[in-house]
Amino acid sequence: MRFRPSTRLAAAFKPRVPLTSDAGLRHRHRPVLSRLPVSPSLPHLLQAHARLLVLGLAAHRASLAHLLALCAALSPPAPPRYFRLLYAAIARPNVFASNNLLRCLAHSDCDAARDALPFYAHMRRAGIPTNNYTFPFLLQACSRDPVFGEGTQVHSHAVKCGLEEDLYVRNAFISFYSSCGELNHARRVFDEFPGQRDLVSWNALLTGYARAGRTDAAQELFDRMPERDPISWSTMIMGYVQSGALEKGLEVFRELVGKGSTVNEATLVTVLSASAQLGLLEVGQFIHSTIRSMDFPFTVALGTALVDMYAKCGCIELSRHTFEEMKQRDVFAWNAMICGLATHGLGKETLELFQRFLGGGLRPTGVTFVGVLNACSRAGLVAEGRRCFKLMVEEYGIEPEMEHYGCIVDLLGRAGLVHEAYELIQGMSMAPDPVLWGILLGACRVHGLVDLGVSIGNKLIELEPEHDGHYVLLAGVYAKAKRWEDVVKVRRLMAHRGTNKVAGWSLMEAHGTVHKFVAGDREHKDSVEIHKTLEMVIMRLTEAGYSPDVSAVLHDIGDEEKVHVIKEHSERLAIAFGLMVVERSRPIRIVKNLRVCGDCHEFSKMVTKVNLLKTVQNLEWLVLDQELEHTEKQVNVIQKHLEGETVEMPLEFDVETVR
Repeated sequence: MRFRPSTRLAAAFKPRVPLTSDAGLRHRHRPVLSRLPVSPSLPHLLQAHARLLVLGLAAHRASLAHLLALCAALSPPAPPRYFRLLYAAIARPNVFASNNLLRCLAHSDCDAARDALPFYAHMRRAGIPTNNYTFPFLLQACSRDPVFGEGTQVHSHAVKCGLEEDLYVRNAFISFYSSCGELNHARRVFDEFPGQRDLVSWNALLTGYARAGRTDAAQELFDRMPERDPISWSTMIMGYVQSGALEKGLEVFRELVGKGSTVNEATLVTVLSASAQLGLLEVGQFIHSTIRSMDFPFTVALGTALVDMYAKCGCIELSRHTFEEMKQRDVFAWNAMICGLATHGLGKETLELFQRFLGGGLRPTGVTFVGVLNACSRAGLVAEGRRCFKLMVEEYGIEPEMEHYGCIVDLLGRAGLVHEAYELIQGMSMAPDPVLWGILLGACRVHGLVDLGVSIGNKLIELEPEHDGHYVLLAGVYAKAKRWEDVVKVRRLMAHRGTNKVAGWSLMEAHGTVHKFVAGDREHKDSVEIHKTLEMVIMRLTEAGYSPDVSAVLHDIGDEEKVHVIKEHSERLAIAFGLMVVERSRPIRIVKNLRVCGDCHEFSKMVTKVNLLKTVQNLEWLVLDQELEHTEKQVNVIQKHLEGETVEMPLEFDVETVR
């Protein structure tokens, strides 16, 4: 593809007033451009350009090149047609103007950025020289849609131009190779001239390792850095969080704050997201206090992250308070609050907030309706859910995605309309994914529809033979019908295919430390005391009328053995530990990766009803469901109690997960 400046478009910029020979005319552009603000907008540039036209300076090379440079710095970027027109109007463009056109292309969309290499070829043919700014701008444009072969060609040209040792050019190549995932090439450039490295060089390679999930290599490089800036810390934290090592990311953040280093907004948003995913309220509150102590600007991005964090950590009132404190809110902030209320099962409040959202003139997105439909599902609002689904499609023209269908299927399944949900899936315009079938299989288990459940379960295992949750759900359907031989067959099939059930765990945060428990855990340093406390709790609950429900144990063993299995579930150990260490009248918050079984749910309710050790604790559950059909998160807050009082719990309370 050959880059050809448009002569027709260039003609549009020819001066309407003939230029005089007055030498002072060459400097008449300076007062016009000097009146522009420090960070001009596109309308500012257009006004200045119009003034140059009036003055007869439309073809003045210096003024057009200056305008082009200002275009390159615009945010959002200028339309590609405009900066192409500017360049085409320059009679004999020099390297300064050509570099700025490359810079404009680099900041534009991918389609415009693809013209960077053809334009560079045009520069070479036109005899326009290159310098150490040409290649970084060219590589920046190529990085928008990186192709490794193109980068190596540019690299060879830079070497031919004698710029292989230039620091600015070398940093550009490290960044480009990192964006391509070619970290060996990036490391080779980084190591080639150790004396030609600066902080940008270290950060560029660190970013490459972090993006690729190579946190060990990133940490090794991070530890070797002679100096670090906020980008270094942010990159390291983001690398851990994006690779799933959330606690390690939070640990690096604590180190950052402890050193008194500068924190940027990207870091704060990242660690708030990590706290939300882990349900660590104390860590989230520590981050919030850090924001206040630094007098950090309360931006929309930070406010949204705080709203999301408090909602996912069980503090919906703090989430609402933060939301109402925000002076500005975009659609993402509204979505975070709507989804937070839905997660807490506050259907009525979610719908009221949705009406406020619409009343403010904002246009809902697909995520907005996921929250609204989810709220209807949690609250059993079948008619409202159907109305909102219709509103989404007919009023706002949003094509339903798999998440929306999942919410409707969940809504119908919870209401007992399983066959209607089945017909909905069968009539979808797109092929249903395994998540939808998993939601329906869970409904079949709850409502005892064995035949339909077996049919769906077998279909799911055929679609995703490596997914352990499908086997567990199918085994649950068989177990509820007391078809133990079929349960054994399902478990043997799991073993034969090398699929293992995800181990359940519970997290509890106490005094700044996160404690993790698994079923039958004996590894905790206070294990002996925890088990003694649990035995005492079970004894007190039994006196109060608690009787174990062992239906969740999917093994054909005696009831006594089932009771022994179920009494050491991870959440019970976490509750016992919480009773030992959490201050009186403060809530015990527990984070789980799997759905709470029916008996542990009943056990938790009884703990809140019975006055244990003269202390009444509040239990707040954060269920991070990874095993079952829902790829969702739910915070169910069990009713708070006043110290020393016994408050009856609602009989129909359920600990559930939410999309």
